[in-house]
Amino acid sequence: MLRRMWRRRPVNTQIRALLAVLGPGIIAASAGNDAGGVTTYSSAGAAYGYNLLWVLFLLTFSLTIAQEMGARMAAVTGKGLADLIREEFGVRVTMFAMAALVVANVGTTVANFAGIAAVAEMVLPRDARLWVVPVIEGGIWLLVARGSYRRVERVFLALCLVYLTYVVAAIAAEPPWGLVLRRTVVPDFRSLPADAAYLTMVVALVGTTIAPWMQFYLQSSVRDKRITVESYPLERMDVTAGAVLSNVISFFIVVTCGAVLHAQSARVETVADLAGALQFLGPAGSWLFGIGLFNAAMVGASIVPLSTAYAVTESLGWESGLGRRIREAPLFIGVYTVVIVLSALLILVPGISLLGVIVAAQVVNGFLLPVVLVLMVRLINKRRLMGEHVNSGLYNIVAWTTVAAVAGVSLIYVAVTLVDILT
Repeated sequence: MLRRMWRRRPVNTQIRALLAVLGPGIIAASAGNDAGGVTTYSSAGAAYGYNLLWVLFLLTFSLTIAQEMGARMAAVTGKGLADLIREEFGVRVTMFAMAALVVANVGTTVANFAGIAAVAEMVLPRDARLWVVPVIEGGIWLLVARGSYRRVERVFLALCLVYLTYVVAAIAAEPPWGLVLRRTVVPDFRSLPADAAYLTMVVALVGTTIAPWMQFYLQSSVRDKRITVESYPLERMDVTAGAVLSNVISFFIVVTCGAVLHAQSARVETVADLAGALQFLGPAGSWLFGIGLFNAAMVGASIVPLSTAYAVTESLGWESGLGRRIREAPLFIGVYTVVIVLSALLILVPGISLLGVIVAAQVVNGFLLPVVLVLMVRLINKRRLMGEHVNSGLYNIVAWTTVAAVAGVSLIYVAVTLVDILT
């Protein structure tokens, strides 16, 4: 019915309405390409060339399904994901999910501030992180704590445009596009080494493309923007566009590093490794990729703490949302402040193992993601909540298959990581 109503509108009205709801889906998916994501995609390209592009192709569908369900729940219920989990599954499940989410999000934010510091030290003196990180941290805090929803969203959308530098960098790398397109749809398992590293990289790609914090942020953002059931067909377009564009950017990151770093046998395991490996791209390519990495880290360092603040305040039933002052939403601003300050301080502490913090966050994310996805599918099938907007039978088959696949690879990643730590 909603689709028929939408089709009756004049074209110019449709375009204006689409622009009005545009934002949450594109921002949430694009923010997944943060510093940790860029490092993972770069590592995949450096290690395996174009042989993992098929994974990104499949993940585009998985990400779209996960994001669409979250946006639909927000439009129908007017509530965030943490709100619904608390109301439908009780305090214990909610507190477990929130504790895991906070730990994982702090580690993810640390990775983003590490990306900011690494890029800063590419062009500034070695100790530049001591002042660059606090300055960026202060700017991020002011944006969220003092800005309206509309202003913050516009800034985030503008930052999303900077991701196009990866497209330019990929074109400048001059890859064999015929081979690139073939490997996107046809995996070549024969040329791959017979070890667990390939599987681990596949799992890492899944974990960085579909993260728990993305589901909480998207649903809260859709609610914050007051998107309703009537305008949901438009929001579905936003969500789909976000998932596709996000993975297109990931695609070009892998292609760039596959064309340049794979031939050099360069290893990329951390943000610092990536900063050093950029020299192989040449001066112009290094600058383009560096700008893209800095922007990715900025977006991640802004959105991930925001997701944490949304989730924690919703789980406790407190006021939350962009555009609210400290006196109106003290816990929301407080949680946001604590996450970015703690993460920035960890970057500045001498001798701390940043890699250890980031790996711990990835392990927690690996445990949490299947739980979050299962809760989402159960919630969206509650007719008391969703009415006629529950999943169809076919959609449920696709959704549960996606959840099972993502859960399987996430748990494999956790197991492999723990084995590496203990041996």
